Amino acid sequence: MSGAQQEGGRPFGHGLTGFRKASEGSLVDTVDLELNRLISKRASQDRQPDPDEREELWQRSVRAYNARRAEEMRAARVEYHPGQAARLAATLGALVSYHERKAKKYLPKGAA
Repeated sequence: MSGAQQEGGRPFGHGLTGFRKASEGSLVDTVDLELNRLISKRASQDRQPDPDEREELWQRSVRAYNARRAEEMRAARVEYHPGQAARLAATLGALVSYHERKAKKYLPKGAA
């Protein structure tokens, strides 16, 4: 066996992970500590925002909703009123013609 080949033919005494068996316990401890640190960091990031921040977010959301709703209502009115004017003109035009014919009917002969 050459000097570079030790422990089961692996060079320099490293296992497949690149660490000696004696260091496996400390590696597991290091990994556990790192995982705990990451979990703690994530948990602290997942906390709810403070009430003032939530209130501000809510107010911004309400303002955006109200602005969007007002624009939708404005667009609906733009669409509704010209159509309603045309419908009323047709209906009222027919009504006006009807009453004009009735009025002529009741006029004295030759007064028209």
